[in-house]
Amino acid sequence: MARKLRVEYPGAIYHAMNHGDRREPIFLDDVDRQRFVETLAEVCAKTGWQVHAYVLMPNHFHLLVETPQPNLVAGMKWFLGTYTSRFNRRHKLSGHLFAGRYKSLIVDGSGNGYLRSVGDYVHLNPARVRGRGMLPVDQPLKRFAWSSWPAYLLAPSKRPAWLRVDRLLGESGIPKDSPAGRRQLERALEARRGEDDAEFNLVRRGWCLGDETFRQELLAQMREGIGAEHYGEERAQTAEAMAEQIIAEELKRRRWKEAALRTRPKGDPAKVALAARLRAETTMTVSWIAERLGMGSRGYLNHLLYRQRKSSRK
Repeated sequence: MARKLRVEYPGAIYHAMNHGDRREPIFLDDVDRQRFVETLAEVCAKTGWQVHAYVLMPNHFHLLVETPQPNLVAGMKWFLGTYTSRFNRRHKLSGHLFAGRYKSLIVDGSGNGYLRSVGDYVHLNPARVRGRGMLPVDQPLKRFAWSSWPAYLLAPSKRPAWLRVDRLLGESGIPKDSPAGRRQLERALEARRGEDDAEFNLVRRGWCLGDETFRQELLAQMREGIGAEHYGEERAQTAEAMAEQIIAEELKRRRWKEAALRTRPKGDPAKVALAARLRAETTMTVSWIAERLGMGSRGYLNHLLYRQRKSSRK
């Protein structure tokens, strides 16, 4: 089965989440929730992870974590496997607890507000899910115990060592971790209840959250490590970037301007050769190549490529 690429590098920040198998609960009571948090503390001690935010929902969890070492995959394997074993042992069950592989969104932590967007999204989850024991409308967010949010509002000495709050405070415009700063932080998050802006949609559906420079840097890293077994939006965007690089190389080698791809005939032998190279070295479709190189329809380009292959065999 195809597997989604995991990008790992020192200092990477991820929004990781996973649902229960068939969307079933992953916590049956507060003892399970406490064991999950204890297991999170253990994996942080093993890997050096720094948690910026987390929340435990009935059938899924969200985790905003920074990895000083490139070890998300190894850490998540131990973390989810260990919690599953503990859950199954306690409840005399067996088999999968989580629904396949976890989702991970890579987050730009450069201080441009992306980290705060994900942190707010995580901490607001209990206010967004109605019923099932979630937070009532008239209750403040700090009343939901199974989240990092209550700890954000405590004095530093009362927080777990693996919970890092300074970066979210900084992106919220709060320079000091003081009682006044924490009250300001609480007011700002409470004011966001009920919002559903475009940033939150990107957190739910994207593969990375950051500016264009950040995205291009990730794509460059992925071109180094992506394999044929990977799929998804990351692969599509990486393949396109690779294709554009090949086109740029061929234009430079032939001393063509970009406009030549439109002005030269559809069946120009050099364009056919470029199309053949794109088919051989990237995963871009014939339709994409035909459009990009100005070579007419998908069917016409397939015909040209077939004639080229047939001619080369003679």
